[in-house]
Amino acid sequence: MAKFVQQCELGALPFNAYFCQKLQFMSNIIAIVGRPNVGKSTLFNRLIKRREAIVDSVSGVTRDRNYGKSDWNGVEFSVIDTGGYVIGSDDIFEAEIRKQVELAIEETDVILFVVDVEEGINPMDEEVAKLLRKVKKPVVLVVNKVDSAMRTKDAFEFYNLGLGEYFTISSGSGSGTGELLDHVITLFPNKEIEENVEEELPRFAVVGRPNAGKSSFINALIGEDRYIVTDIAGTTRDAIDTRFTKFGFDFNLVDTAGIRRKAKVKEDLEFYSVMRSIRAIEHSDVCILMLDATRGFEGQDQNIFWLAEKNRKGIVILVNKWDLIDKDTMTSKRFEEMIRKQIEPFTDVPILFISTLTKQRLIKALEVAVNVYENRKQRIPTSKFNDVMLDVIEKNPPPAIKGKYIKVKYCMQLPTPTPQFAFFANLPQYVKDPYKRFIENKLREHYDFSGVPIDIYMREK
Repeated sequence: MAKFVQQCELGALPFNAYFCQKLQFMSNIIAIVGRPNVGKSTLFNRLIKRREAIVDSVSGVTRDRNYGKSDWNGVEFSVIDTGGYVIGSDDIFEAEIRKQVELAIEETDVILFVVDVEEGINPMDEEVAKLLRKVKKPVVLVVNKVDSAMRTKDAFEFYNLGLGEYFTISSGSGSGTGELLDHVITLFPNKEIEENVEEELPRFAVVGRPNAGKSSFINALIGEDRYIVTDIAGTTRDAIDTRFTKFGFDFNLVDTAGIRRKAKVKEDLEFYSVMRSIRAIEHSDVCILMLDATRGFEGQDQNIFWLAEKNRKGIVILVNKWDLIDKDTMTSKRFEEMIRKQIEPFTDVPILFISTLTKQRLIKALEVAVNVYENRKQRIPTSKFNDVMLDVIEKNPPPAIKGKYIKVKYCMQLPTPTPQFAFFANLPQYVKDPYKRFIENKLREHYDFSGVPIDIYMREK
C-alpha cells in the first residue's frame, strides 16, 4: 500500500484509478454534504491538494459524486464531493442531486456537514441536519468561510442544529482544516487495509457531444445511478472515474462532460468542463466516442474523433439511440459507410450500434474496447515483422523518383507506448505519404490494429 501511495504521489498511477463504486480498496471514506454553494467543492480540493472538482459561485455546479484521495498524519482516506442538497425543489437536477447525496452517505464512514457562516442557519441547513441526525455514522459539523475573529463568534448559532460541537474553517485559505482532520481521523473505524497492489488499470474515456448518452451508458453497465442523467445537455460537468469489474472485465470507465464547439461554450463553467473532458482524453488509453443516431455524425463528432486520434488513443465508435431509428436491412451499413467516409484516412475503427435504454450490445461494446486496448499495446517481434513487411515492400517497392530507386533494408517496431514503426531505407526523404499509407494498410492486413492509430517513420539506413 505504501508503494502504491508513493507511485500515485509521483504521478506514476492515476489518483482515481482505484476508486470503484464502493471504494473497496480504500480503508476510510469521507463524504462532504450540505446545501448548495457553501464551499463543499473548495474544501474537497483543499483536502485532496489539487483542483479536481469545479468551483464556481453559481450554485449547483457539482452534480455527480466526485471522488478524490488524500491522507493526514499517515492515515489514508478517500473523499466524496457531493452536489448541494436541496429540499422541496421541483428542479430536475436538484432531485437527482438529492439521490446522489443519499448514496454518498450510504458509502461513507464519516460525514462532513458544511454550512456557511456568512449566511447563518438556512432552512435547508435545518432539513439536512434533520436527515443527518438519523444517520448512524459520525457527523462533523463544519462552519466554513470563517476567516476572522468576528466570524468565529458568528458561528455560535450553529449549535442550534443539534449536532453538537463544530469546527470553524476557511476552505479557501485552508485555515482550521488541520484541526478538522486531526479530529476526523480519530473517527475512522478500524479496518484492515488491503495490501494487494494491482497493476495500473486501463482507462476508457466515454466522450462525445452533450446529451449523446455517455452517463446513461455507464449507468446501464454498472447497474447503479452513479451519474446524473437528464434530457438537458451539459448535465455532466466533471470527468469522473468508475472502476468496472463485472463480466470478467477490470478497467476504469471515465464519464466526461459533452464537448461542444467553442462558439457554443458561453459559460466559464462549461469551458472548464470541456477542458476536463479534453484532459480525460489525453490521460486515457481508449476513447469510446458516443454518437446520437438521431443526429448522425456531425462536425463536432468528427472534431472529437480527430482529437482522440491526434493524441494517439485507441478509438471505438458507439452509435447510441439506435432503437429510435426507423431501419431496414441496409440502414446500419449505410450509416457505417457514412461515418467511415468522414473519418478517412483512418477508417480501421470499430463501429457498433447500441442502445443504452434497451441495453443492446453494451457488453459487446466493452469487449471491443478491451480488444482495442490490447491492440494498442501489442508488440511484434522484429524478426517476424521483417519477414512480413520486407516481403510486402519487395513486391510493391516505393516508386523511383528522379531516376533514383529506394530500397528498404530493415524495419522494426519502436519501443513506444503507442504503435510506431521505423523503416530504414537508403533514400527515406523520397518516400511520400501515399506510400506510407500503403505500408500502413498492409501492416493492418497482417496485424490486428483495429481502432489504433499507427505512425510510420522512414529513416536513413
